[in-house]
Amino acid sequence: MNRTNKEYLVLAMLGLLQIGFTSCEHESERKPPNVLFIIVDDLNDYTGAFGGHPQVKTPEMDKLAASGISFTNAHCNAPICVPSRNSLFTGVYPHNSRDFGWEKVFEQPTLKNNKTLFELFRENGYKIMGSGKLLHFNNMDYWDEWGVDINDYGPFAFNGKETVGHPSVPEPFRGIGAVNGGFAPLSDVPTFHDSISGGNKTGWAYRGGDDKFLDYVDEDNRDLMPDELHAQWAAKRIQEMDDAKFDQPFFMGIGFVRPHTPLYAPKRFFDMYPVEDLELTDILVDDAADTHYASVYSKDFHHSRNKGPKYYKYIKESYDGDAELGLKHFLQAYLACISFVDEQIGLVVDAIDKSRFRDNTIIVFVSDHGWQMGEKDYLFKNSLWEESTRIPYIIRTPDIIKAAKVDHPVSLIDIYPTLVDLCGLKGDNRKNESGAKLDGFSVKPFLENPETNEWKGPDGVLTMLGNGLHQKGVFDQSYTLRTKDWRYILYLDGSEELYHDKIDPYEWENLASNPEYRNKKAELKNSLMERIKK
Repeated sequence: MNRTNKEYLVLAMLGLLQIGFTSCEHESERKPPNVLFIIVDDLNDYTGAFGGHPQVKTPEMDKLAASGISFTNAHCNAPICVPSRNSLFTGVYPHNSRDFGWEKVFEQPTLKNNKTLFELFRENGYKIMGSGKLLHFNNMDYWDEWGVDINDYGPFAFNGKETVGHPSVPEPFRGIGAVNGGFAPLSDVPTFHDSISGGNKTGWAYRGGDDKFLDYVDEDNRDLMPDELHAQWAAKRIQEMDDAKFDQPFFMGIGFVRPHTPLYAPKRFFDMYPVEDLELTDILVDDAADTHYASVYSKDFHHSRNKGPKYYKYIKESYDGDAELGLKHFLQAYLACISFVDEQIGLVVDAIDKSRFRDNTIIVFVSDHGWQMGEKDYLFKNSLWEESTRIPYIIRTPDIIKAAKVDHPVSLIDIYPTLVDLCGLKGDNRKNESGAKLDGFSVKPFLENPETNEWKGPDGVLTMLGNGLHQKGVFDQSYTLRTKDWRYILYLDGSEELYHDKIDPYEWENLASNPEYRNKKAELKNSLMERIKK
């Protein structure tokens, strides 16, 4: 039977409608994506994918970057653990919450009225699982399931009475203490004379000593370190859910502490980086001369803000005035710990990739802040310069067609709204009206098109350097604004620094007093002040 053109047109339209209905039905049945969230501690851009150090070996992080979107100009919003993580997991800027120090997120006057990312995911029907260091101060009420019950920077050198700096580290650096005064391979088991130990057991121990030792015989006969335990728990749990055909969407957060100090890791990772072969980052002699950090911290800063210059001074003195040699010994341990944690990251990511969850799991990988390796006579975090604020930042979604890099500045504050966007989360980020509104912007446009000009976020990243627990004023803190090409710093005493990062990536020349850049400085300062005043 012959059909008229009109009949063919009607049939075609009915077919398109049927496809549309089928597509909508498919969309309605699509399951919410799972989320694997991985955060490490104190990692700057020393990964192969981010090019921070030419000798670093990070095959697992590089592999993840090769399957996702890497944000190469990403920064923290506070260059130290507590306020950085509080801000990340609540989506609220530190200056908006007045979180300037070391308060627990569930006790901080503003943030206790906000929902953490974990709580919002749970409200949306997700199973919430975690292990390791996520928030600096954990709250077990956030979790449906918790992994390994250890959240410790250790093991530490234990002298029979207390944890101390490692005995192989020369003084005065060793005297800094158990956390920051230690770097050595696990094979260098700390030993102490009976006059110190009092005849008690010494070696590798966690806080509390006694029965909390890490026993070490050799590389193949030793207890696992906390990061290894967290990774193995996560990998095992993913496999268990896969085997059980687990069907509820899940959020799994894993927090690794390395390369946070003390810089201890198995010997094979130290062997990757012979001290005599190491290269230091380019460091300008007297680079601190045109900066203002020292004048600020010596007068007004909380005591913890003095550490960077002091640690640099001590590492130099510990190696007979040879700062380069001291930094290379420290760098060896830092790189070893990076490669160590890289292996743990690979274990967890591989577990996802070998499971049926691979095609419906978002992976986020970030650090809480960076670290300075002697630049500007500074060995620590918690400054407003590039090395302290810049972080690795990778997001992989199941529908990414091609891996890419994005050089537009983004920050940790954007993670919360991004996951809300990607996972279709419903509900307010606040528990009540005393909570702060959600800051940041979803980076989903960059995930869909890395070259997009449609992102609604700002042109620069705001980072705050807090002045401790007791100075609560927004303008009693120090800030930096990092745009694509520039960095502007405003310290709490009004002193300024300005760097043209596009042509001066090491931030060697402070242009703040140069009249040629008066207009640029004013432009960036106005932008920074507008952000703070909101």
